[in-house]
Amino acid sequence: MGLREAINEVNEVLEKSAKLSTKKRKSLPDSAFCGPGRSFPVNDCAHYTAALRLLGRSKYSDATKEKIRACINRKGKQLGCSSKKEKSMDIEKLISSDVFKTTRESVEESIANPGLDLNFSGC
Repeated sequence: MGLREAINEVNEVLEKSAKLSTKKRKSLPDSAFCGPGRSFPVNDCAHYTAALRLLGRSKYSDATKEKIRACINRKGKQLGCSSKKEKSMDIEKLISSDVFKTTRESVEESIANPGLDLNFSGC
């Protein structure tokens, strides 16, 4: 993976968010939700991640949380979403890549030598 592809991948992840307007939320079918009262929408990967993250804060019983978690995981799999562990592995793979190491070395060199022009045009 080249630097440009890595940057594009990081930007894509950062651009995704779990914002859902009231209008959009109301238009979702009941099947898009995993919790009681149309809570925990899982209509895309951003909401899959948000649902997993927020489930621990909910005041539902442990049994209800397990049912919700199973639903979230099932929908996430259907959507092709990767888990936090898989994302963590992808980040570790990126950080250990030669491109990342070379970029880090170049940035460190530019910090040590103010005025040094970084040229990434070949990436």
